[in-house]
Amino acid sequence: MDETTARTLLRTMFDGAIAAAQSALCLPPCLPPPPKGRLIVLGAGKASAAMARTLEDHWHGPLSGLVVTRYGYSVPCSHIDIVEAAHPVPDAAGLAAATRMLALVSHLSADDLVLCLISGGGSALLPLPQPGLTLEDKQTLNRALLASGASISEMNCVRRHLSAIKGGRLAAACHPAKVVSLLISDIPGDDPLDIASGPTIADPTSCTDALGILNRYTIQIPAHALDILTSGRGETVKPGDPRLSGNEVHLVATPQMALEAAAQLAARAGLPVHILSDRIEGEARDVGKTLAAITLQIANRNQPFAAPCVLLSGGETTVTVRGDGKGGRNAEFLLSLGIALGGHKNIYALAGDTDGVDGSKEIAGAILTPDTLTRARARGLSPETSLDGNDAHGFFGALGDQIITGPTLTNVNDFRAILVTGA
Repeated sequence: MDETTARTLLRTMFDGAIAAAQSALCLPPCLPPPPKGRLIVLGAGKASAAMARTLEDHWHGPLSGLVVTRYGYSVPCSHIDIVEAAHPVPDAAGLAAATRMLALVSHLSADDLVLCLISGGGSALLPLPQPGLTLEDKQTLNRALLASGASISEMNCVRRHLSAIKGGRLAAACHPAKVVSLLISDIPGDDPLDIASGPTIADPTSCTDALGILNRYTIQIPAHALDILTSGRGETVKPGDPRLSGNEVHLVATPQMALEAAAQLAARAGLPVHILSDRIEGEARDVGKTLAAITLQIANRNQPFAAPCVLLSGGETTVTVRGDGKGGRNAEFLLSLGIALGGHKNIYALAGDTDGVDGSKEIAGAILTPDTLTRARARGLSPETSLDGNDAHGFFGALGDQIITGPTLTNVNDFRAILVTGA
């Protein structure tokens, strides 16, 4: 297989994974029947505006509501108000939207239905702090969490206990109306509690758990935030709370579904496909080394799979930022993978975030080819120095190997594809 064919196949699989998670495809089969009373639509996340538009296209009856999405991810709707806000560090627009949401559900009846359209990114897009905290406090906390190396589950545990809307609080505010949550998962393992920090999901974790995470990663928080946790005032809505009784939660798109769609495309190209996992976590550079070791075993020894083949995986790695670069877990994974592969002639790879944004950069990811390291060194670039400085985006950008999709209007987390072409 030549390089052009390999690049095309990798990009086709990535695009196929994104297409499989589009709301127009996955949302309509999960819509509930109309309520006796009003339908109120709420949403938060990078896919929420597209989900709202799909709902309007398929709903036959009156509705109204409010959805908040990332800047650039808005989709026009006729009856649902779409607000744009900042991600991954929250801003005043997100704060105002979260405040409005609670006001919208403050006087509902048991005949009303609240349909919540939740997707990845909702944690930052609904930054309603506990009383005594400010938006600036939340911004500082988010920056510290993102740079700490904490997993998404750990970050969201802390966020829930300092929030006035997450951890089931939004659903509790809707009582006595029924709440149906339709979720597009960007979380390893698809735990609904961690998708947008679970605004409609009961939370079994505690303030003590949140304090343990802050201590583990030596994250400093303002004194009044610490008091909220140590006093227990930040406790979330717990399982068994009667205000959440009868509510429904449905996963409409997941990382596994996206990986399976990509696998079908590789199979059509005549290649055996192996999905390693949809929930890989850990430091991006460490995951890169591990998958490189597996890939080299295949390329050199035909174990545990024979070449040619495709390895697919998803999940959400982390980057502990120590250098001057901007991080980006998919680019950092790919650079670490490439260094460990050492320019093996039969291995190509792609890593990207299905929302089109890898870290804080408007770049989805990048492609690795057998000559990546050679081309880089010819330009005076040191792969090792770039990795040490968390500057993988700069590295692949200099080679012209970045993947730029623009807003994809969905988010099912990281996508990694490794192609072993054989001799």
